[in-house]
Amino acid sequence: MNDERLTVAQTAADTGAPPAGDQPEPTQQPEPHEQPEPLDPPERARGRKRRGPGPVTLLLLPALLTVTGVAAFLALGGLPDTGSEDSEAGASAGADIDPSYVPWLRRAASACTVLEPSVLAAQIDQLSGWSDDSDELSGQKGIAAFTDSEWRTWGKDDDGNGHSSPRDPADAIMALGRRDCSLAKKVTELRTEGRVNGDLVELTLAAYAAGTDSVTEAGRVPAEAKTYLDEVQALVPRYEALDLEDSAGAGGPAGALLTAPVSPLTITSPFGSRQHPLTGVTKLHTGVDFAAPQGAQVVAARRGRVVFAALTSAYGNRIVIDHGTIQGKRVETTYSHLSSLGVAAGQSVEAGAPIGRVGSTGLSTGPHLHFEVILDGYYTDPRPWVVPEGV
Repeated sequence: MNDERLTVAQTAADTGAPPAGDQPEPTQQPEPHEQPEPLDPPERARGRKRRGPGPVTLLLLPALLTVTGVAAFLALGGLPDTGSEDSEAGASAGADIDPSYVPWLRRAASACTVLEPSVLAAQIDQLSGWSDDSDELSGQKGIAAFTDSEWRTWGKDDDGNGHSSPRDPADAIMALGRRDCSLAKKVTELRTEGRVNGDLVELTLAAYAAGTDSVTEAGRVPAEAKTYLDEVQALVPRYEALDLEDSAGAGGPAGALLTAPVSPLTITSPFGSRQHPLTGVTKLHTGVDFAAPQGAQVVAARRGRVVFAALTSAYGNRIVIDHGTIQGKRVETTYSHLSSLGVAAGQSVEAGAPIGRVGSTGLSTGPHLHFEVILDGYYTDPRPWVVPEGV
C-alpha cells in the first residue's frame, strides 16, 4: 500500500501538544518478484544407433542442425521485444495476469488518487481469480463480476472496439475503477465531515462489499465487510509491482499557495505519524497544529466555498472549504477544534476572510488550530502549501 494513504483510527482526534512519538509507520515493501527460469536450448532427439554416419550425412548434418536451431529459436519467440511492453511484462511477472491488462489497470486507478493498480488487481483476483466465466446463480459476468444492472451503470466501451461488455477485460477493469472511485469520493466526503473514521482505501473496499450506508451507520469498516477486506488486502502484495511506474510521477506540493490561517504560524505538532496524547494510539496526524490563544481569529486560507461547518465528536467545531482545482488537483482545507463558527455551509469566502475562532472543542488538550490540506482526497502535509520551503 502506498504510505501516503490515510491511516486514521476510530477517532480522528488532534491536539496542540507536541507529538509523543513521531516514528513513521513502516511502509510495506513490494516482495521481490520471481524471475522465470531461462529457457534451455531444445535438446536434440537421440535416435537408436544403427550404423555410422555416411559421407553425405557428415556434409549435411551441420547445415541441418543450424536450420533446426533457428526454427526452434523462432518458435520460442525469437529476439526479445525492446519496446514499451517490457515494463508491462515485468510488472506482471510477479503475478499470473495477462500483460495486456497492465495499462488498463493503471489507467483505471489514475481516475482517483485513493486507488492504486495493485488494489484493483487484488479485487479482481478476489472476485474471479481472473476468470471470465459467468456465475449463473448470481448473474455476475467477466473478470470484475458485474451483473447486468451494475453494468448498465458503470460499463462503457473503453477500448473502442465497438461494443461494451463485462466480458471484455479492458471494459471490465475500467468499469471497476469508475465504481471504486465513486465510492472513494463518497467515503472521503463522509470522513471529511467527521462521520466516519479509518483508512480511505479500506473504507472504499468496505463500501464496495457492504454499501456506503453500512459504512456510514458503523462509522468505520462494518463487520460484514471485514472478510472481503481481509481477502483483498492479502492479495495486494502480489500486485504491488503495478504501482511502481505511477509512484515515480507523483508531483510535489504546490508551495505557499495558501494564506496563513492564523498568525503567527507556530507549529506544535507537525504532519506525520505520532502517538495521540489522549488515546495513546499511534497513527497519522492528518494535519498541522498551530499554537494560538483561545478566541484568536481564524481566516480562510484561500478563496472558496464552505462545504461543511458543524460540530463533530473528534474534531469539535470544524469547517471544510473547497478551493476548486489548483494545478490540476482538487484542494480542500479544514479548520478544527474551533470555539465558534463564523460561516455556514454553502457560503463563499475570500482568502483571509474571518471564518471562526480558535478553541479546544472535540478531542483536544488545549486551544490550538488543527489545519489540514486535502489534495484530491489525500491528506497531505500543509506546511509547504502555507510556508515557503516548509517549516
